[in-house]
Amino acid sequence: MAITLTQAAADHVKQYMKGRGKGLGVRVGVTTTGCSGLAYVLEFVDECNEEDTVFTSHDINIYIDPKSLVYLDGTEMDYVKQGLNEGFEFSNPNTKGTCGCGESFTV
Repeated sequence: MAITLTQAAADHVKQYMKGRGKGLGVRVGVTTTGCSGLAYVLEFVDECNEEDTVFTSHDINIYIDPKSLVYLDGTEMDYVKQGLNEGFEFSNPNTKGTCGCGESFTV
């Protein structure tokens, strides 16, 4: 089981953490919401939870709670800029479909 970051995603997380002046890494998870059922959740980690699984990609620690891990196995997180839009994108091999607006997914 693993989750990885592209170099662009790692660079963005490093830059943001430097601006915050603190942080151990980034937490990636899923929550129940949206048309398709699941959505990605991101937050910066200042304290590790005992039950977290931690992966390291491009020197960034990625924290995942046990419930989210099964949905995120094999996922690659990228940071993409397209015109005026920018943000994280997920390439998740477990995804079976997404909603029309692209905000949620199903496995």
